[in-house]
Amino acid sequence: MENRLDREFRFFSLLRFALPSVVMMIFTSLYSIVDGMFVSRFVGEDALAALNIVFPVMSLTMAAGVMLATGGSAIVARRMGSGEEQSALEGFSLLTAVGAAVGAVFSVLGLAAVEPICRLLGGEGALMAYCVPYLRIIMLFGPMSILQLMFQSFFVTAGRPGLGLGLTVAAGVANMVLDYVFIVPVGMGVAGAALATVVGYCIPAVAGLAFFALRRQGLRFTRPKWDGRMLAGACFNGSSEMVSNLSSAVVTLLFNLTMLELLGPPGVSAITIVLYAQFLLTALYIGFSIGVAPVFSFNYGADNRKRLRSLFRSCLIFIAGSSVVLLLVALFIADGVVTVFSPRGSEVYDLAVHGFRLFAPMILFTGLNIFASALFTALSNGPVSALLSFLRTFGFLTAGLLLLPRLLGVDGVWLAVPVAELLSFGVSLWCFRWGGKRYGYA
Repeated sequence: MENRLDREFRFFSLLRFALPSVVMMIFTSLYSIVDGMFVSRFVGEDALAALNIVFPVMSLTMAAGVMLATGGSAIVARRMGSGEEQSALEGFSLLTAVGAAVGAVFSVLGLAAVEPICRLLGGEGALMAYCVPYLRIIMLFGPMSILQLMFQSFFVTAGRPGLGLGLTVAAGVANMVLDYVFIVPVGMGVAGAALATVVGYCIPAVAGLAFFALRRQGLRFTRPKWDGRMLAGACFNGSSEMVSNLSSAVVTLLFNLTMLELLGPPGVSAITIVLYAQFLLTALYIGFSIGVAPVFSFNYGADNRKRLRSLFRSCLIFIAGSSVVLLLVALFIADGVVTVFSPRGSEVYDLAVHGFRLFAPMILFTGLNIFASALFTALSNGPVSALLSFLRTFGFLTAGLLLLPRLLGVDGVWLAVPVAELLSFGVSLWCFRWGGKRYGYA
């Protein structure tokens, strides 16, 4: 099977190959950020808080999609690397069908219980009027949400990251334009923001279905063959990414409940702004890891340790250099980022700017932590990847959220993420050392 993964990657050629995935992930992160910007400015800061309150439910859907995408693409790429063409095609087709079915189940369950879910998450009083319509529309398009996440990874596995980039850019632009149209001139409020988001889901999902159905060579759809062992392996291998998204749901809920207790709705709005900034900043490393993971999987399947060592060194150089640059940029633009959501002088603005500056040092550690988890997924070591993801996104972070606010007040909320990333950084370094001997990448 002809594939662009089967070649020698140097530092800059690896960056070029991963660049579409990086840009793609940034545009994906802009979906919810642009929603938040328009909602905050043209509907109200309570509406912005409502979007963060329902985010944990959206994280559950994303968890399923990312699990199937990362775990499945690692298996498919490894089979391609070892010459198992038909097996790779059948596995890919089965994973896509399962992803669509899981999305449909989420839609049915979510629509049947949208109001109780919103109340459970803290959407009481005036916030309910914003939570319910937004979540109802998002959940209606569960299959498209999962498929567009899956195709982000499989376009890279197919050696066509540029196509994934183009579709994601188109989806991002459509989302931004429709956010303005639906919220400002049409006046649909949070329902308009939700509609704009699901249109963004549909563009790469529908185009991906057409691309893989019409393709005649390389990775493409074929008649799926049930393979429970492969499916279980994909879920297990992608469990770290699933854990990350599930943890995001729980941690976001903890952030919201803690801020509601300490500061009320303005605190939730402020933490929402900072979490948006975090999502955008970490998108670089999530996208980079998505871009390079199939290359590691392919060469692991081909047992090419020389290439694995070269890839690993290039990744570490990029992450180390970009982390320092990104931190400096983040501190410089903190004020400008916050003013996009809240005007200077407001309570939310003051809270968010102060919080962002305490929060920003996490950038020094998060890139390596994200890459570490993705690397072990690519090498089909789900347990280590899941452990790294669990500690980073749930274990250390939950402990910090429960302990630090009691010691430091609101500042403890902002410092919980940097502390969790620092502790995870130490664990990642130890796992790199252990994995280098086992897999031959160091």
